[in-house]
Amino acid sequence: MLLTKSAILDALGTFDRRAKSDGMLIDLAIYGGAAVSIAFDLRQATRDVDAVIRGNAAYVRKLISQVAAENAWPEDWLNDAVKGYLSAGETLLLMEQFKAQNGTGLRVFLPSAEYVFDMKCMAMRLDGGAQDVQDIRALGHILKISDYGHALEILAAFYPLAKIPAKVAFGLEEIFSGNAE
Repeated sequence: MLLTKSAILDALGTFDRRAKSDGMLIDLAIYGGAAVSIAFDLRQATRDVDAVIRGNAAYVRKLISQVAAENAWPEDWLNDAVKGYLSAGETLLLMEQFKAQNGTGLRVFLPSAEYVFDMKCMAMRLDGGAQDVQDIRALGHILKISDYGHALEILAAFYPLAKIPAKVAFGLEEIFSGNAE
């Protein structure tokens, strides 16, 4: 099952309405394929929404479960598996559509193009991860990345070069030398 940008935005709208009705404030930072779709309109759909919940996690888990049931989606359609790829220096921008008025509702934060590029690189799957490579290429185009050295320079803005796995360095070299499929 794939979640379209429209379906994700509808689900977030449901979160916003219910949080306002319940007098709750939800902060949600969205990453991965959902961010690529929502912030940069670079893909039509994603398998799940990678997010980090700030605030009342139990309340948000209840909303996730309700939206899953209402849409016949899997229970993990919105999950926090992305936590392992976060950088202390992340750059997030508040989404204009979801900025919680009067202290209730939903605030959605999306990563900058540089940061989502870096996260996609660090999570890169070369075998069976064609979507990762496509996202990295598309974000590289937005960022005007001209070559492997430039890609590493952007990656180093959020992750120390010494911590970049060899598979990521080799993958970037392949992608930005024009050899990756």
